[in-house]
Amino acid sequence: MRFAVYQVSRKGGRERNEDRMGYCYTRDSGLFALADGMGGHPEGDVAAQLSLQTLAALFQREAKPRLTDPMKFLHDACMTSHHQLIRYATEKALLDTPRTTVVACLLQGNSAWWAHCGDSRLYMVRGDQLAARTRDHSYSELQEAMSSVVPLNERFNRNVLFTCLGSPGKPVIDITGPILMQPGDRILLCSDGLWGSLPDPEITTVLSDRPVSDAVPELVERALRVAGAKSDNVTVLAVEWESDESEDTSGAVSTQTLGDDVFASTIQATLVGDGAAPDELDEAEIERSIKEINEAIQRSSQRK
Repeated sequence: MRFAVYQVSRKGGRERNEDRMGYCYTRDSGLFALADGMGGHPEGDVAAQLSLQTLAALFQREAKPRLTDPMKFLHDACMTSHHQLIRYATEKALLDTPRTTVVACLLQGNSAWWAHCGDSRLYMVRGDQLAARTRDHSYSELQEAMSSVVPLNERFNRNVLFTCLGSPGKPVIDITGPILMQPGDRILLCSDGLWGSLPDPEITTVLSDRPVSDAVPELVERALRVAGAKSDNVTVLAVEWESDESEDTSGAVSTQTLGDDVFASTIQATLVGDGAAPDELDEAEIERSIKEINEAIQRSSQRK
C-alpha cells in the first residue's frame, strides 16, 4: 500500500480549535479520520479528540494487518465513539454531552470505504472531476434533496444538524463502499470551516491541480481569507492513492516492508478508562503533533 498524505488545522477566528484529524495504518490498511467538536455543547474539543482516539484504538486492535469487514468496522467504531462520549459525560456528571461530527475513510487493498455522521465532509476527486461527496446530515441539505418531492417554504440554517456523535438519540451513520481506487485518486476530509467558505468546484480544482502537500495549505488559506475575522476552525486532510510502488512521489508513505504487527498512528490510540485524559489535551499539544507529522513528510520528500 502506498499513499501521499498531508493535513493542516487552523483555529481561524475562534477562541479554540475544536477540530481534530489524524491517520493510522498497518501494512495492508489505512484509516484517515476527522472530527469537528460542536459548539453550543460542552467540551467540543474533547468530543472530537475522544472520537478519534476511539477509532484509532479499535483500528489498532482489529487491523492485524487488515480488517476482515471494513464496513462493519466503520459502523461499529463510530457507534463505540458515540457511546464513549455518553460514558464520558456520565463520569464527569455533565449536564449535557460533548458532541462531534466525524468522517472516516478506510483504504485497504485497492478499495476505499468511508463513513460520516454530521456535516464534516469527504470529497473524492478522480482526474479533474469530483467523483463523490458525502451528503451533510443537516436539515438544509435534507430539504434540498427532497425539494423535488416535498417542496418546503421554510429555509433552514445549514449549521443545524439532525444527528451527531454524542446526541441523545442513536446517531445516523452513512457508510459508502467499497469503491475501487485508481492511481492518482485523491480523497479529502474537511470540517465545515472549509466547505462553508469555498464552493465544491473550487475545492475540486485546487485538489486536482496540485500535489496534496500544496493543495491542502492552499485550500485552508483561501477559506480563512474568504471567511475573514469570523472564520470557523478550518481543518483539512488529503490522501493521494498510488498503487504503483515503482513511482517516485514526494511525501509518499509505503507500507510494503512493515511487519504484520506494526501499527503507525498520528492519533493517540487510547480509550477513556484505559488511562487517557482527553480533558488534559491542550491546543499546543495538538498543534505540535500536526507540526511533527508534516515535518516528517517534508523530510521524506527531501530525501527522495
